[in-house]
Amino acid sequence: MAGERSAGQASVDLELLRLIGKQGRRVPYPVGIAAFALALMASNVVSGWVAFGWLALAYLVLAARWAVLGRLPEMHQRPLDQRLNWAVVLSLVNGVTFSLSLIVAPHFSDFQRMVQTIVLLGLCAGAVATTAGHRVVFQVFLWPVTIANALAWGLFHDSGDYRWLDALLAALIVFFGVILTGLARDTYRVFAESVLIRQQQIKSNQQLRAALSQAESAMAAKTRFLASASHDLRQPMHTLSLFGAALDKRPMDEEGRVIVTQMNLALQSLSSQMDALLDISKLDANVVPVNNQVFALQPWLARLQREFQPVALRKQLLLRLDCPPEACVESDPVLLERVVRNLIDNAIKYTQRGEVAVEVSRGQDEDVWRLSVRDTGMGIPEHEQARIFEEFYQVGNPERDRAKGLGLGLSIVTRLVDLLDLHLALRSAPGHGSSFMLNVTAADMSLVQPDTATRHGPSLPPVRVLVIDDEEPVRVAMHALLSAHGCQVLVAGSTREGLLKSMGQQPDLLLTDFRLRGGEDGISAVRSLRSAFPGLPALLISGDTAPERLRDAHQAGLTLLHKPVTEEQLINAMQAALAEHRREGSDVTSVRGGAASPA
Repeated sequence: MAGERSAGQASVDLELLRLIGKQGRRVPYPVGIAAFALALMASNVVSGWVAFGWLALAYLVLAARWAVLGRLPEMHQRPLDQRLNWAVVLSLVNGVTFSLSLIVAPHFSDFQRMVQTIVLLGLCAGAVATTAGHRVVFQVFLWPVTIANALAWGLFHDSGDYRWLDALLAALIVFFGVILTGLARDTYRVFAESVLIRQQQIKSNQQLRAALSQAESAMAAKTRFLASASHDLRQPMHTLSLFGAALDKRPMDEEGRVIVTQMNLALQSLSSQMDALLDISKLDANVVPVNNQVFALQPWLARLQREFQPVALRKQLLLRLDCPPEACVESDPVLLERVVRNLIDNAIKYTQRGEVAVEVSRGQDEDVWRLSVRDTGMGIPEHEQARIFEEFYQVGNPERDRAKGLGLGLSIVTRLVDLLDLHLALRSAPGHGSSFMLNVTAADMSLVQPDTATRHGPSLPPVRVLVIDDEEPVRVAMHALLSAHGCQVLVAGSTREGLLKSMGQQPDLLLTDFRLRGGEDGISAVRSLRSAFPGLPALLISGDTAPERLRDAHQAGLTLLHKPVTEEQLINAMQAALAEHRREGSDVTSVRGGAASPA
């Protein structure tokens, strides 16, 4: 504690020296004018050599203070106590010098003596601010001037009826000095406290910056861990998914078909939980585009109700939808569906009896529709309502039951709500269920565009596909699946091997892993293959969900599929890449002046 006090006092003393040094450069100008006025007034009653000799001495002291005090804060090679003593000595010399001006007081008239007293007491009052009221520095200036001033009135006076008035003035001058001493003490206490508070604030800011740096490092480490763990887990899952899809296309008995079906369902369940981690990475990487469009809520929510109905029935819950047919909104239907899916899924998981209701009503503002997901579940205590939006936090799941997910659903919801610029509200109480409410911008039903999109089945034209992956099991599984779809498959473990195998038979499509051995990556592999085969359609496949990987793929303009890739996802992505390539080829032909040949 003593060490802390001495360090604090050192900070106060150093700040005091800075203040005295700054004032030591400012004060000589007004004080010099006051000294000149006193000397000029004295020259009328005493010899000019005496008056201006004193003025020269005063200016010499002011110049010494200007030179020395301004340098004291920077004299780090000198001990702090020694520098403070120099300030005390200079203040004492200054006080004695101005007290010497009172030698001529007996020669002054009462008016001149009054002017002299006012000037000197004004300098004493000003010293409270210029010394921050430091007890020693201030008082060694105050008391020589004050005592000399009081003696001048008490000892040197005219004989007459007003001698008592001179004595009273002398006493008042001493009393004024006492008052200034108390004021200086309070000023110094405030000054010291402000310095210590500022020092503590600086220390707190440093600690906050250090804590922020640690938090950012922890967040980066968490992101790296999730990316690495996700990649390592997705690799074998991807292989299993491909083998499962290939196995499902082979003839087998009914018992084998059931086993394969159950295996694929288990893989899909595990994949959906891994996708939650991917959603976090995508949103943190800021690579999720928002495509707003106008759509009707009733059929959109009815489809979600049908999808979740079997899950609700298994728990004997009523999944109810109450939506006016005229409800129409403008938002991104894909991202908004992700929000509502998570809310419905969460409500079903944490409701043991009763119902889950999806309700749509007009908000207080006619320009919005309020979409609510309400349940009759366990409810959320008020002190935990903010924490449920944290990653991996779950209420009432200390045993980490897999059936209740990973605890990422509401964390994803908050990110998506911010991305869509929506307002999410929560009302909940233990034992009375929860209600999540979204305000979505209303739109005119006449602006709804008819759904003309056609869904393609999982089939491919006979194409030659080059697969580059450094994992042998993935290459084998990919070969088995694509061959079952009638594709001619070339497999390679590196970019160089892929180029060599493509020389004799040009591929129609490239599928490459993002991470390859030897410092290679999928983006460089695509560039190398496209230098040999310009315009070659390509897809990236990766188990890496790090935000920087997502940004790299996004900036390269390549579609990135994340392991484990289902058969439908893979085939649909390949169809889209081939269709895009055909459109680009058709556009080039048209620009050159020729008509595109019908396929």
